[in-house]
Formats: sequence, structure tokens, C-alpha cells
Amino acid sequence: MLRGIFRTKDLDAILAEAGGPQFSLRRALGATNVTLLGIGAIIGAGIFTTVGTAAAGDASRPGAGPSLMLSFVITAVVCAFTALCYAELASMVPISGSAYTYSYATLGEIVAWIIGWDLIIEYAVGNVAVAISWAGYFNALLRSLGIDFPQWLATNYRTASPEVIAAAPRLFGIPIVFNLLAFGIVMLITAILVWGIKESATFNAVMVLVKIGVLLFFIIVALRHITPTELMENWRPFQPNGWAGTLAGAAVVFFAYIGFDAVSTVAEETKNPARDLPIGIIASLVICTLIYVLVSATFTGIIPYEELRRLPPEGLSESLTLALQYSAPQAAWQQLVVAIGAVVSTTAVLLVFQLGQPRIFFSMARDGLLPPAFASVHPRFRTPHVTTIITGLAVGGVAGVASIDEMVDLTNIGTLFAFVLVCLGVIVLRFKDPSRPRPFRVPLGPVLLPTLGALSCLFLMYYLPPASWWRFIGWLMLGLSVYTSYGYTHSDVGRRLGRPNRATPSLKLMAIGFLLIALGLFIIPHGLRAGEMFSEFAESIRALASSEATMNARVFCGIATILLGLGCNLLGWMLYADRNDPAN
Repeated sequence: MLRGIFRTKDLDAILAEAGGPQFSLRRALGATNVTLLGIGAIIGAGIFTTVGTAAAGDASRPGAGPSLMLSFVITAVVCAFTALCYAELASMVPISGSAYTYSYATLGEIVAWIIGWDLIIEYAVGNVAVAISWAGYFNALLRSLGIDFPQWLATNYRTASPEVIAAAPRLFGIPIVFNLLAFGIVMLITAILVWGIKESATFNAVMVLVKIGVLLFFIIVALRHITPTELMENWRPFQPNGWAGTLAGAAVVFFAYIGFDAVSTVAEETKNPARDLPIGIIASLVICTLIYVLVSATFTGIIPYEELRRLPPEGLSESLTLALQYSAPQAAWQQLVVAIGAVVSTTAVLLVFQLGQPRIFFSMARDGLLPPAFASVHPRFRTPHVTTIITGLAVGGVAGVASIDEMVDLTNIGTLFAFVLVCLGVIVLRFKDPSRPRPFRVPLGPVLLPTLGALSCLFLMYYLPPASWWRFIGWLMLGLSVYTSYGYTHSDVGRRLGRPNRATPSLKLMAIGFLLIALGLFIIPHGLRAGEMFSEFAESIRALASSEATMNARVFCGIATILLGLGCNLLGWMLYADRNDPAN
């Protein structure tokens, strides 16, 4: 079995299957389209919201101050390591599956499944957060225009204020609170994506030009209200909290760069992927870095660091509007322009990420790891319409009822994990298949920059809060449950190895075990670290024998469920080995 689940898929076979007429997508994108898609994915809500927090800091981390512009450069260098790896793999494996396909060719089927499942976090779960953010920006824009949209249709039940819940209509006594704005924008984006890739790229290009124009507008307008002498004075001290503040700022703004990897998901719709994909990935990262540095330099030059520290957190969340209010409080129309830019920016991110997720599902279904319906192509539009509609309904539905905080934790760690595997994939393929043509190569050899990329991403993952890790591992366990119950027996590679065409009782038992582990990881309190968790579990066991001790029910039930799942996995593995399955 171990040989089977780590079996890689031959690159020639991957390319041949992708070229089949029943799976072919429309090749309509050039280097300019790909670059604009990258910019559309990168420049989003992050630059409009994280600048203030990263510059001022908060209770848990020091602020970067004027050195925020250096923070953006540091983060860009870290992302560049991974971007170069994506460019090499995308040029030699121009397939829609992105990191999933690269992992299948280098690290094996089980790793490919894990990364494919993980990419759902980056694209679909991440887009839920973006949709909720878009709804907030759009609702604020409507208010600034004097339009009073019903608040019970612009938020979710768990974060709605008592006033909003009281004003909401009721069905069978239950208040109806649903984020219709978030659901509606996702449905609109889904319709555009089903319509066609060229039309989607054109729509994205228009939004990219608008939001770049808005950011340049902010820079020009803001600088008109301050003299060069005042600007230089506000940049002193450059590092008010030393390197600790600069690096903390880099960690905050890292997620303003997430999105350049989404470019690789349109590989099969690019006219010349060997040339256009590397150009699009690298050019979009460079352009966005220049814009970010200019915006952060302007922002920190307008508002002195000491003034930033006194501002409330809710004010910092609307950074650029705040800067214009500070420098030109009477220019309401200019602030309105920036608010419009925030809405357009998040719309572009929604489009590109909503474009990426269906193509991941499409590639996984083409390999047999998901049902064949997921690999359907629209006969007229030549787009993966089934997965696009399913993704749209899922993202829109969850965005209508979820809060943004619940979605962000998973997105961060899932993206970094994908970046690590892509960097490792470059190293493996260079040694495993050195003679394969590589239109683009990571410079300075196959080890140095990919290793730096993987280590830098692992470094950032290490400092993520415990909640991110518990939820991430739980999500992966849930994915392994799906794999053992369906993907393992239906994959094309597995069938050639002689695996059974239906899940055996032992595989079903293992699937139940993974499901129980996932359930337990979702039950436990996510604010505790591993050592604290087991200490609480030990106290809970003592509480069963003594009425004097206090039992933590969530810890006890969660870990007990995890142990039960591990037992099911062990028993399933023993039964599988005893049967001497041909796939073993």
C-alpha cells in the first residue's frame, strides 16, 4: 500500500491526458492577461486594511512605522523564492492543477491529494473571507452614498448586533439574518466565470486598471497636502521599534501578497504557457511590490508614527481612507474614490480565486481522485462549468452565514503549506528528471533558492497561533477520510496498480477513523497548545475519579474522539494487511 500511495504520475502521461479533446480548455490568454490576473489576485483588501495595523502595531506585536516600506520588500523577497519555483514548474507542467499537479509528479499521490485538499483552504475558504470583506466594503460605500441597505441582509447571525437581530424579520420565530451581499457577489462572479475565460480575463483587466488608478490617485492626492520637508520628518525614526517592528510588519503584510500562485491554475488556457506563465507570475509580483512600497511610503509619510499609535484598531482597518481624512478632512469625494477602489480590489480577488478553485477540482477529477462530473467541460464556453457552479454555491452559501475570523486562520496556514511543497517539488524534479526541457529555471541551482523558500514559509508557519494548526490538521484528516473512502480506489494510478475498484471494509474503517480524528480536532479548544491540551486531558481523567477535580468537557471529548479514531485506523490497517490486498 505504501508504494501505491507514494507512486508519482509520469509527466508525459499528465500532459497527454490534459491534451485529450474531452478535457481541453480554451487557450485564449497571453502574457499581459496572465500578469493582470496575478495583479488582480494580489492587490486586494490587504493593501487597504493591513497597512495601518502593520505600521502602528498592536498589543501583541510592535509596529513597523516608516520601515513598513522595508517590510514590504522583505516579504516580497520571501514570496519571490516561491514565485520562481512556481514559474519553473508552471512552464514545464502547464496544467491547471497548480501545486496539486506538481506534487503528483514529484512527491506522490498521497502528497498530491493532501495538497489538492489543502488548496481548497487557500482558494475556496479564503474566498469566503474575501466575499465577507467585500460585503463590508460595499455596505459602507452604500452608506456613504446615502443608501440604507437592510443590515440583516449584510451580516451573519453570530456577529450581528442585538439591534440588527431585533429588526430582522422572523420565520417560525427565528430571525432571518443572512449576508445577501456576500452571496450575491459570489453568484455574479460565478456566472462570469462560466461564461468564458477570455471574458473573465477582460473583466479582471478592467478592475485591475481601476484599482491601480485608485492607488495612484491616493498617492498623488495625499502628497499634495504635505511638503517634502514634512514627509521626511514623519519618516523619522525610520525603525521606531528596530528590526523587531520591521519583521513583525513583514509577517502582517505577507498575506497582502497571497494570490500570485493562482496564475498557475490557468496554465491550460494560456496560449504559450512556457513563456507567458513565468512572465505573469514574476511580473505581477514585481509590479505589486512597487505599488505597495509607494503606498506604504506615502501612508507613513502623512501620519506620524506616534499619531498612528493613538488611533483605535477599527480606524486602522480602513488605512487609506484614514490617511486622506488626516491630511485632507474636507475632501469627502476623494475618500469616496478610495472606498470604491477597495470594493473593486476585493471584486478582482474574488474573480481570480474563484477561477482557481474549480480548476483544482477539475484536475483532481481528471486523475480519478474526485467523481468524473467534476471534470466536465461546457460544450460551448469550454470552461469547467460544473466545478465552477459547485464552488460558487459552496463559497456563497458559507459566506452568507460565516464570520470572517473563522475563515482567515485556515487560509494563512494552508497557503504557506502549499508554498513549501512547491519549493520541495522543484528540488525533487531537478534530480529525478534532469533532462526534461525547462523553459524557465530557478536561478542559482536547484537547491539554494527553493530551500530558502521552503524554510522561510516554515518559519512563518511556526509562528502562527495554535488555532491555525489544530484546524489545519483537522481539515487534512477530513481530506484523508475522503481519500481512503473514494480517491484511493478510483485514481487512475491506483487502478493501474491493481487496487480494488470499491472501498473494502478495512478502507471504510480507516476512513471512519480519519473522520473521527478530524471531528476531535474540531471539538477541542483551539487556543491551547499541545502540551496544555494533554495536561487538561489528564486533569479531566482525574476528574472522572474524583468529584473535587474540574473536568474540561471539550478537551476530554475531543481527545477521546481522536483516540477512538486512531484505534479505528490501526484496526483498519491490520485488516488491510491481513487480506494481502493486490495493491499492497
